[in-house]
Amino acid sequence: MYPAVLIVDDESTIIDSLEGILSDDGFEVIHAFNGYEALKKIDSYSPDIVLLDIWMPGMDGIDTLKEIKQHHPSLPVVMITGHGSIESAVEATKSGAFDFLEKPLSIDKVILSINNALNFRKLEEENRYLRKKAIEKNSITGTSSAVRKLYGEIMAAAPTDTSILITGENGTGKEMVARTIHQFSKRPEGPFIIINCAAIPEEHLESELFGHEKGAFEGATAKNRGNFELAIGGTLFLDEIGDMSISTQAKMLRALESKTFQRIGSSRTLHMDVRVITSSNKDLEAEIKEGRFREDLFFRLNVIPIRVPPLRERLDDIPMLVDFFLSQLAERSSAPKKILSEEGLELLKQWHWKGNVRELKNLMERLSIMVESDVIGKNDIPGPYNPEIETLPETDEGHTRLFTMEKLDQAKAAFEMEFIHSRVNRMNGDLQAAAKQMGTSLNFVKKRISKS
Repeated sequence: MYPAVLIVDDESTIIDSLEGILSDDGFEVIHAFNGYEALKKIDSYSPDIVLLDIWMPGMDGIDTLKEIKQHHPSLPVVMITGHGSIESAVEATKSGAFDFLEKPLSIDKVILSINNALNFRKLEEENRYLRKKAIEKNSITGTSSAVRKLYGEIMAAAPTDTSILITGENGTGKEMVARTIHQFSKRPEGPFIIINCAAIPEEHLESELFGHEKGAFEGATAKNRGNFELAIGGTLFLDEIGDMSISTQAKMLRALESKTFQRIGSSRTLHMDVRVITSSNKDLEAEIKEGRFREDLFFRLNVIPIRVPPLRERLDDIPMLVDFFLSQLAERSSAPKKILSEEGLELLKQWHWKGNVRELKNLMERLSIMVESDVIGKNDIPGPYNPEIETLPETDEGHTRLFTMEKLDQAKAAFEMEFIHSRVNRMNGDLQAAAKQMGTSLNFVKKRISKS
């Protein structure tokens, strides 16, 4: 299908000339002799681009351009005139014109401008599609009253540049909320940078945030741009801000208040245009009372508080979440999508879900692997989710989940993940405490959790 060009000019000789040349170049050409006729032709024919004369009787080109942009904002418009001036070019550009060409027209320039405009429009459409897919991927799945309330808070907060503090238990989807806010912000095309404050050693966190110069400290063999710098024009998401040390908190506060920072080892002051979103699964007000978190930083970050509800407060969303996870798994494995029976869904609604949405996702992945049938039945759901299935007690409190697997390494991996998640849930999401209880390292637990 050939691109359609609408030529709008009150001079028939210009229209005839352009129409002949553009038709020979493979374009479908439509014409109009004034602004009113042009607006009707746009509604009737939906052209891909408009060549618009700036000087016309009645509604001139600038007024026509404004009308086009009001009703068809993505339609590219190239202005043409025989009376070019800096003022008219500036006004046309401010009103949304893609380009500005002067008469007598150079055919090469006209063709180049049309192709550039069409390529730009294609790129914009691709970006809109990718953004839509990103929003769909990162959106919070559910229609419960708790999720509808969360949606309302996200939509109210997203268009601002105000600091947001997201709170919620582990596994509730705090990062997903932050990504959704970024996608609906004024800077969705900018970068979205994540720092997990709990996963980065304290001695490296300041460098990760602000960057460093070569030779600033032992091991600094090259200049490093920090994440504040990398996030300029976008969003910086500081996950688990409650794990940041008091000394780094002070530097963080100073940067947020001044909107400036310096790389370690540099005297050069850099200005930041960054939207900061933070999250924590800790009670930061309790941390303040214990002297582990700065009150002034808390007030700076908590301008807009958003709480992500745990899964036990949105049990009505379980059927939709199950369907979503099973669809994702089927797409990823290029296998037929499995279905969880109604009896199975009702069973899952009885569970307390200490691991929240993440725990439900993990369970669906296990069942999709282990159950051969296309329909996952009630009896396929293991204990303790299913009280009708007997489980073996551990040496201490709790239960272990038994799965029928043919491969020993598969069973070992499943047991390891189940064991780690059960300990993390028992310690209320405290990875450090869970690692200590299991006699392993914090990094090992983080790596396993991140893979689940």
